[in-house]
Amino acid sequence: MIALLVDHNVEGQAALLWSTLHTEGWLNLIPIRLVRFADVNLSPTSSDRELWHFTQTHEMLLLTANRNLQQEDSLEQTIREFNQTTSLPVITISDADRMVEAAYRERCAARLAEIVIYLSDYLGSGRLYIP
Repeated sequence: MIALLVDHNVEGQAALLWSTLHTEGWLNLIPIRLVRFADVNLSPTSSDRELWHFTQTHEMLLLTANRNLQQEDSLEQTIREFNQTTSLPVITISDADRMVEAAYRERCAARLAEIVIYLSDYLGSGRLYIP
């Protein structure tokens, strides 16, 4: 079962997404569980670099929305430096504000399910955007 670590600033959007995964029946088909920072004793102030290494070490997917290339230890820079062909991708919500829209959420859920089902095809891809 793969764990989806939810970035602290998208917990509300992740709850909506999780509800949609459940309603649409995806949770019956894909081996996934939702994990929050508090569940794994991560600080909300953890750097992007720490998060990426944590998720790779613990074989988790990171669900985020705003991690970027603005600092030396940014998520994008970390991926560029450390990503390998066996690295798990980071899942980025393209427009977190739109998660309140049912149709958008359904597309995000379907895309996330596809990624989990075919995860081996996405290893080494760095970052994947949903929907």
